[in-house]
Amino acid sequence: MYPGKFISFEGIDGAGKSTHIAYVANWLRARGHNVVTTREPGGTALGEKLRELLLHEKMHLETEALLMFAARREHLAQVIEPALARGDYVITDRFTDASFAYQGGGRKLDLRKLVALEQWVHPHLQPDLTLLFDVPLEVARARLAATRSPDKFEQEKEDFFAATRAEYLRRAAEFPGRFRVIDSTLSIQDVEAALDRILESLIE
Repeated sequence: MYPGKFISFEGIDGAGKSTHIAYVANWLRARGHNVVTTREPGGTALGEKLRELLLHEKMHLETEALLMFAARREHLAQVIEPALARGDYVITDRFTDASFAYQGGGRKLDLRKLVALEQWVHPHLQPDLTLLFDVPLEVARARLAATRSPDKFEQEKEDFFAATRAEYLRRAAEFPGRFRVIDSTLSIQDVEAALDRILESLIE
């Protein structure tokens, strides 16, 4: 559909995915590719305003899901689709799999509603590659405790993250063609070596 390539980074809070975005971007740039890095929720002026609401304001679960997809539609229109049309590589810190994991798995929203929103907002576009950084819950929680002040998702209890992680892994099993699950308990060097192998197969 587009000449560019679309890569999404996923994982529960504390999985360490954000640490590796710069590495992948630099890896691709070193091989002559134009790269756009972005994030969800956010990525646009409107999306960043919605991000503040989504991460810090209490709201109805369906409102939360709708705002996530509203921000995503703007993100696609302003950033992702134009970049892919130019032939760029787009790397996003979270995409629709996060909605299935957090609003669906963690918050228990009926997955059929998320499927309907996905079909409405981006019926023909999925990432070419989804990197799922996976860690046991106790590792993720320990990492979060050592970082910044938590947002409303990071403040959730363990059962929420267990359900979120389970939904991520279910999605990975459902869509093995685009998912690659990375053991994020490994050293940074070992994770980077795994990323090298995955990226080499993507750009062959």
